[in-house]
Amino acid sequence: MSKSENNVASYAIIGFGHIGKALARAFARKSIEVSVATTRDPESFASDAAAIGPGIIPATLAEAVTADIIFLAVRFESHPEVAKALPTWQGKIIVDVTNAYGVPAEKLGGLPSAKFVAQAFTGGKLVKGFNHLGAAILDQDPAVHGGRRVVFLASDDDGAATETGELAKNLGFSPIQLGGLSEGGLLVQAHGNSWGKLIFQDLVKFD
Repeated sequence: MSKSENNVASYAIIGFGHIGKALARAFARKSIEVSVATTRDPESFASDAAAIGPGIIPATLAEAVTADIIFLAVRFESHPEVAKALPTWQGKIIVDVTNAYGVPAEKLGGLPSAKFVAQAFTGGKLVKGFNHLGAAILDQDPAVHGGRRVVFLASDDDGAATETGELAKNLGFSPIQLGGLSEGGLLVQAHGNSWGKLIFQDLVKFD
């Protein structure tokens, strides 16, 4: 069900590998319902979803993309296939959790990796985020030593960045807004054999 129907945003995670499962556990810790999908039949990973929590709902890709905020937690090379699931992503926020490490810069056409991904999701609002933490760290409770683990967010759409930041707070993280994809996005991107300056920075904010 979409936000327009019940005034509550709906969420989905596409990709259910180490990162996708870590994100699902973040939702489960706060009892926030989220759909999880891959290109496989939902029955093939239903037991893994159930083991995380009752609010982790196995779904088809077609079902998952009806959500308002969609976490893209697939391999970077797989994002064009996911993008084909809808003719337009108008009204959707896509949180790009991918890392283009090993992808030559020339294949990105000189663009930051997130702007390259954004091109595939026509009409959507892309937010780069949650990708700077390895799966083992992302899997942990973000409440650390009396503070909250930081997640960096970058987007060319201020509204999408704010909404994703609010969700991050609800999941227990402390969001840090980095600005647009061509500025802040460069700090948390990977391409070729290099990593952005903020990737793997496990920071904690104390309120």
